[in-house]
Amino acid sequence: MTAAATTPSGTTETKDATTGAAGPHDPRLVPARRWTRERWVASADALLAATRPHASPSGSLITLPGPVSGSGAWSDGLEGYARTFLLAAFRLRGEDGRDPAGLLERYADGLRHGTDPTGDERWPRVDERRQAVVEAASVAIGLAETRPWLWDRLDDGTRQRTVDWLAGVVGTRGYTNNWLWFQNVIEAFLATVGGPWAQADLDHNAETAESLYVGDGWYSDGRGRDGRRQNFDHYAGWAWHVYPLLHARILGRPLEALHAERLHAYLDQARHLVGSRGAPMLQGRSVTYRHAVLAPFWAGTLADATPLSPGATRALTASVAEHFHAAGAVDERGLLPVGWHRRFDRVRQLYTGGSSPYWASKGFLGLLLGPDHPVWTAEPELPEAWREPHVVALPAPGWLVSATPADGIVRLLNHGSDRAIEHPLAPRADDPFYRRLAYSGGTSPQLSARDVAAPLDSHTALLDARGVPSHRDAVERVHLDDAVAVSRSRVCWLAVPGRDGHGADGPDGEQDRGHGDDAGWAGMRLGPVLTTASAVRGPDEVRLAWWTPATTSVSGRAPRPGTSTADLDRDAAWPTDPGPWTLHVGGWPLAATGDGALHVERSEDRVRVVRDDGTTSGVRALPVGTDDAGPDSRALPDTPLDTAGAARRAGTDPFGAASAVPWLRTSVPVGPGEVVAALVVLTGDEAAPRRPAPAVHVRRAPDGTPERIEVRWPDGRVDGVPTGPSTPSTIGASS
Repeated sequence: MTAAATTPSGTTETKDATTGAAGPHDPRLVPARRWTRERWVASADALLAATRPHASPSGSLITLPGPVSGSGAWSDGLEGYARTFLLAAFRLRGEDGRDPAGLLERYADGLRHGTDPTGDERWPRVDERRQAVVEAASVAIGLAETRPWLWDRLDDGTRQRTVDWLAGVVGTRGYTNNWLWFQNVIEAFLATVGGPWAQADLDHNAETAESLYVGDGWYSDGRGRDGRRQNFDHYAGWAWHVYPLLHARILGRPLEALHAERLHAYLDQARHLVGSRGAPMLQGRSVTYRHAVLAPFWAGTLADATPLSPGATRALTASVAEHFHAAGAVDERGLLPVGWHRRFDRVRQLYTGGSSPYWASKGFLGLLLGPDHPVWTAEPELPEAWREPHVVALPAPGWLVSATPADGIVRLLNHGSDRAIEHPLAPRADDPFYRRLAYSGGTSPQLSARDVAAPLDSHTALLDARGVPSHRDAVERVHLDDAVAVSRSRVCWLAVPGRDGHGADGPDGEQDRGHGDDAGWAGMRLGPVLTTASAVRGPDEVRLAWWTPATTSVSGRAPRPGTSTADLDRDAAWPTDPGPWTLHVGGWPLAATGDGALHVERSEDRVRVVRDDGTTSGVRALPVGTDDAGPDSRALPDTPLDTAGAARRAGTDPFGAASAVPWLRTSVPVGPGEVVAALVVLTGDEAAPRRPAPAVHVRRAPDGTPERIEVRWPDGRVDGVPTGPSTPSTIGASS
């Protein structure tokens, strides 16, 4: 028996009345019926055809419109060839070499000229452009997948020149993140065609990879300051888990059991990071690769190493494809521009050029599955993570994830990932793609130079005497379970040349640059330690914050071996901000096509931004009650978040031309140990603003610091918030 229900967005979903599972007519399954294998093939063909006008005469260099990367236009031309060749290879292999568009000859011509060391359209060597390592891996994979129809039919001279070009990677070192897999796949292909390779390279890379594995299928993509393994984003899936499979395919072997187990474990968690309407999480670098987020899901099916059924894999991958298609990710020329939905250059890093988005090719890995595979023939079904609201802790990256399938929103509270890779003594900004407190599939960090220098959105900060917000530095994990996450960070303020120093309230004066460009920080001021906690229930987050003094000082003596980064910072004589500080709680940024579609409602203790479709981002001040802990405890006054506002922006958000961020602040300084609390909400549920607010109670130690915090929800549930030293749940934080 089934029953119909209307979601907050107005769509009708059909659920089984006994199990709560969605029925066959659930609108969330519609994309899976539209995105048949034939449509995936047609989409790949269209993307490839659109790049033809941008190829050089020989086809060896494909330079697509958009910004030039830090490696230069020559390297970008190789990138365009390699990444589109990867897409062509998956399409050709899945069709057993059938080639109605003449792709094989097109890419064979490009190979002949690109590897000709004396030609006018040759490719840069590895010793000329380091980026050539990345692109050479795609060339090697493409050649392996199309070997019977391309490599085996090439003339001997072209084959030898290709081996010589690829062999530039043999014996090289310095791959300390996912790049080590590029060397692995290149040398695997070289070994299969009689070229040079080195076991020492593979052994070294295997050792490095193991040192970066932190558990539950997660790899840290390199190490940060103090050797921390806290660099987590999409690369954990589309690099660390996909390349072992492609490597095994080159060698004609099944995926190694160790990698299969880790892929399965990763997918068991990654499935929670895609919303029920196909919106993947916008977090981490290289988001412009878009569809690449699907690569590990396809890899799991190819390797029989996935917790998802064929029907659920089909539904998830189709929904993501539909999401980007409907949002205009393919432009009027049929190209994938730099951006997330439409073109938006601010999402780029220095290594991003106009051809870079074609690593979306990895998202078409499913084309390797033939037409008779169950993923194409099974009835679509909702992934388990899309069926009911839930909150789940992902211990390895230090994330607390909340999903509400009815409105399609997945929220990520970040208490563990920071990509703190700067030199210990260098000034550092809060990387908007890694160190924000919150991310989702429907919101983006604000990406103007102004907002990178003075972050407001999804951010808790101390404001200095001029109102400039602090930056979150390396994250120290305190606690994580399926309801509560706690972390702390030594905050800092940046000195920015040419600015008035007033952060969010000062003039813009920004340049149209990628957020990863050198922002020109001249120095910084050090602040205290800011602890932030999140207690989560559905779309509601009770956010708590308090600061404590830094406990170390400069001695003037040589640092002892093993001295912490914090001590080295102080030894570098960065000035300390004297305070006092007020406190800022920034809510979720909400974007729309125009400013008129965003409506701000506010009072003294709350503010919310409502979009025309009903999606709401709000922050509401919560009073903090003090429990009686006896005569020895020191009571502190409640410093309320009594100032409300919304920061409106134009051109800073990839989701729309206009955006707004609701925020609350204290009007008076906050003292050490004073707990400030707010209810932070992102929802499509129109009833959310009418729900009763939870209560917050604090018991303090004799020194005034919070000893115990409880969040008491209206239905009677109580969440305890740890306030002391780190707990054993901080997996992945150590060196």
